[in-house]
Amino acid sequence: MTGWGEQDRRAAEERLRTIVADLPGTSAEESHGHVGFFVRGKRFAWLLVNHHDDGRLAVWVKAPPGEQEALVSSAPEHYFVPPYLGTRGWLGVRLDGEPDWGEITGLLDQGWRLNAGSRLRAELDS
Repeated sequence: MTGWGEQDRRAAEERLRTIVADLPGTSAEESHGHVGFFVRGKRFAWLLVNHHDDGRLAVWVKAPPGEQEALVSSAPEHYFVPPYLGTRGWLGVRLDGEPDWGEITGLLDQGWRLNAGSRLRAELDS
């Protein structure tokens, strides 16, 4: 059982797409009810909807070393280690309830920067 519904999923997807649209060179790809966000052909975030029946509405975000551990240990009700990509430092962020969209925006920016390259980072920062 989940604490969110289709309306929540649509709202979260729309919000994520709006945030990512402000990052140069991004694209989105839908697959099996999930949405991947890419820059330069590399995924930096992924909206996962009840992935393998985990009950979560979440975004997984590429994170720098130490970020995952710090956030999961400080707020395990909001952050988690996602399967598969968690071993590579990715961070899971729950989108059900009342997510902190300012924090999520910062995490998406950070994940984007890890893949964007110097030209795109300079374009965003100018």
